Amino acid sequence: MDPLPLITASGTPEECGATYGAAAADRIRANLDAYARRFFDQAGLDEAAVRAAGGRLSGVTREYEPRIAQMLDAMAEAAGVHPNQVYALNARTELLATARMGQPEGAEGGCTAAGVLGSHTAEGHLLLGQNWDWHPDQRDMMVLLRTTDERGHTVLTLTEAGMLAKTGLNSAGVGVCVNMLGCERDGLAVRAGVPYHVLLRAALEADSLGAALRATMRPPRSASINLLLGQADRHGQELIDLELVPGDAGWLHPVGGVLTHANHLETPLPVHDAIKATGGSSLFRAARARRLLAEAAAERTVTADHLIAVFRDHAGRPMSICRHVDERDAPLERAETLYSVLLDLDARRLAVAAGPPCGHDYTWLDL
Repeated sequence: MDPLPLITASGTPEECGATYGAAAADRIRANLDAYARRFFDQAGLDEAAVRAAGGRLSGVTREYEPRIAQMLDAMAEAAGVHPNQVYALNARTELLATARMGQPEGAEGGCTAAGVLGSHTAEGHLLLGQNWDWHPDQRDMMVLLRTTDERGHTVLTLTEAGMLAKTGLNSAGVGVCVNMLGCERDGLAVRAGVPYHVLLRAALEADSLGAALRATMRPPRSASINLLLGQADRHGQELIDLELVPGDAGWLHPVGGVLTHANHLETPLPVHDAIKATGGSSLFRAARARRLLAEAAAERTVTADHLIAVFRDHAGRPMSICRHVDERDAPLERAETLYSVLLDLDARRLAVAAGPPCGHDYTWLDL
């Protein structure tokens, strides 16, 4: 496994994008090549079709998130790749969902997230984190990206090379974790929405939790996504889970200070949840995470170590919270926990462990 690089950029969106693109050019091109094969093998999309989709997605991104579009365009130029390929990459969930008719690749197999309010933690800090589960081939396509824009707003995030965000936090104390969802509305057939991973960056560009909710709920969407969002600042703490499907949204609040989520809908949205066709461990992972945290939360003594224990849990292995490859799965369908991330929003720091996290330590980075 290659080391996980930390890329630091500062300045305007164009300057941040150019620094990122130049520093991660090899990984960006490798990631584009990997997804080009996946788009063709799983969705029958050749390079021309991918670029055409990227062109549609670039337009809607520029309309709703012009600063993010500026960063993506500059990144693509610096990396020496076509910008439409980059927009398609940031919408890889939508492109794969289009072919799979509302059952995006990995919807059952990916990601368990958990958050605990400071009222129930030992240090009074708002803690959240997740395991990110995806195909093992993507492990070496990842980077840690730290950007500080011309306004002084800093973002630190784990992301796939060529994307601007996945799990992360910012200098306003806003943090986000992500879980894939699926329903019959997913895909680009009706309208190109703001790409899945652009929405994640939009949340981290926000200077408050309310602004993050606006940035992720208002734009049109072509794929379902779950966001576990929190903020800690001098005024207090808040935590909310947001289930977004094309054209609708649901939300969940902490119970007993704890909020968890996996890869199925928990709010009564009027859509057909793709998990009903696939089944799998998502149906117990979030509930199990809640139970594992319940005693310490009731005693108001939750620490990062409690979350780490959750993310290393093997009940139901290999399709456990700490996900391991199931050799019975077809090669393209395999998944495991590639990285595990913790966020301490009060301390403005992030910890990351290579996956599966049962065999690796967590390393903390300050924002």
